[in-house]
Amino acid sequence: MGLFERYLSVWIGLAIVVGVGLGAWFPDAAASIAALEAAGINLPIAVLIWGMIFPMMLAVDFSSIGAIRQQPRGLLVTAVVNWLIKPFTMTALAWLFIRGVFSAWIPAAIGQEYVAGMILLGVAPCTAMVFVWSRLSDGDPNYTLVQVALNDLIMVFAFAPIAALLLGVSDVLVPWDTMLTAVGLFVVVPLVAGWFTRLSLRSVRRIERLETRLKPLAIGALIATVLLLFMVQAQAILANPLAIVLIAIPLILQTYLIFWITAFWMRSAGQPRSIAAPGAMIGASNFFELAVAVAISLFGLNSGAALATVVGVLVEVPVMLSLVAMANRNRRLFPA
Repeated sequence: MGLFERYLSVWIGLAIVVGVGLGAWFPDAAASIAALEAAGINLPIAVLIWGMIFPMMLAVDFSSIGAIRQQPRGLLVTAVVNWLIKPFTMTALAWLFIRGVFSAWIPAAIGQEYVAGMILLGVAPCTAMVFVWSRLSDGDPNYTLVQVALNDLIMVFAFAPIAALLLGVSDVLVPWDTMLTAVGLFVVVPLVAGWFTRLSLRSVRRIERLETRLKPLAIGALIATVLLLFMVQAQAILANPLAIVLIAIPLILQTYLIFWITAFWMRSAGQPRSIAAPGAMIGASNFFELAVAVAISLFGLNSGAALATVVGVLVEVPVMLSLVAMANRNRRLFPA
């Protein structure tokens, strides 16, 4: 394990502090970076995420993908947790904490918007960052690709109906351009690039050598992504510190809850570590680009719902890194 990976939590912590500091001291620069977007996706962050994902896609062996059909239970667990469990546990936790435990500190009207934003996060399981978490936990790249593809397919049909049901509205404005652009940028393009790279190298040894060289670049891109996210959201963090903390608590609990539900189910289903670990990661993390875009479309840029989805972005990376560490250390729950 290299220097960056060994002290990754330290670098992430420094990136958070530096990001908030830069956003506070240079708000105009942060606003300019935030404005660089297309179809609701921030372009600098998209480039950095692409840099994290490409090494994972390079490891995908297309000749081995078909073998996943012989072990479908992991995909079944992923689909059930993501779409029949996760949205409802998130809704329950949001109401329990925002409208119950924390109601004395949160006005009812804004609390309703916080709940809505948290629900949108719960209905948007991860598409891009799961490749990073899978790589850090030694997940099977072929399985990770297939589970993301299945997840994206279900999302096209299930996101709007489930969000509408849980939000209690009849018409949810799904920004299809954001969804399709995100899937193209974070899955299709790096996948094709990885495939062409494997074809051009023609040697397993050359491919492994390139993967080794790219690993520090991927970790650096992760750190830069965190710094940039905290930089562009620094003003919201500093303006509402108590709200950030209150929203973060149920979001963090939800992340750990879904991770452990999936992990124990994967173990009971006899899934190996290379499948169980990324399977637990995809449900625990969120497709925050989509959640943020829908929250803004439904409730407005300065709404409580938009703020709640942003808090989801802020807590995800540190929490997911802790789950990666758990997956790597817990050999009993995640057997080889």
